[in-house]
Amino acid sequence: MTQPPAGDELKACCAAAYSSDVVALLLGDSYHPGGTALTRRLADGLALTPGARVLDVASGRGTTALLLAGAYGAEVDGVDYSAANTALAQGAAQAAGLADRARFTTGDAEQLPYPDGVFKAVVCECALCTFPDKTQAAAEFARVLKPGGRLGITDVTIDAARPPSELTGLGARIACIADARPLDEYSEILAAAGLRTLHTEHHDQALLRMIDQIEARLNLLRMTAPTRLTDAGVDLDSAPAVLAAARTAVADGALGYALLIGEKPRPTA
Repeated sequence: MTQPPAGDELKACCAAAYSSDVVALLLGDSYHPGGTALTRRLADGLALTPGARVLDVASGRGTTALLLAGAYGAEVDGVDYSAANTALAQGAAQAAGLADRARFTTGDAEQLPYPDGVFKAVVCECALCTFPDKTQAAAEFARVLKPGGRLGITDVTIDAARPPSELTGLGARIACIADARPLDEYSEILAAAGLRTLHTEHHDQALLRMIDQIEARLNLLRMTAPTRLTDAGVDLDSAPAVLAAARTAVADGALGYALLIGEKPRPTA
């Protein structure tokens, strides 16, 4: 069995995939299940106030960061491994008139380019599951948070004891599936970094809706622009089996999507 690439090579694979226009067509603006509605629910759990400084890790093309800056009045920094996404996000901020409240930097979630204790909140949507070193990423979340600051995560969850074989390759890993973890394990990873979990929610239906969306858009592109898919590395032969396996796994409870709110405790007197 071919082993997936590790470390920087895997990060580069993910960054290249998520900066692809074809991936944008398949996933939509938000790049994660639940879209902006789930992002708003996540933001509400962070107790944001106008002017609060927020970090969006794996900010992509800026959808979450711009929502937090525009709707919540936050001062948002976005960091993404893809320089192409950084440029697109900065352009989107300028077009939305939010360049003064939303700034974007190219950087690594496992080595965040920010000082200790500067953010009131950190958000990370559908990305922790793709990071090769989740423990290091969680430690970085904790490092840049102020004491009392909150972490908001939405991510794919999986029962590691029964992942379908179709969901274990590199393509599935890039698609936020192959290296996803059970919700309890995410909490354990955060706890090891000194972050306590305050609240969790399951949003499996949001994942099913995204699977349906990807399938519908994939079928449309298959008919109208098949070369765009193949040029972008989409395996048209295996994609239907991967989507069917994902849908079955959600129905069986082996695959899901969850929201988690954590907190960096304040020092005790």
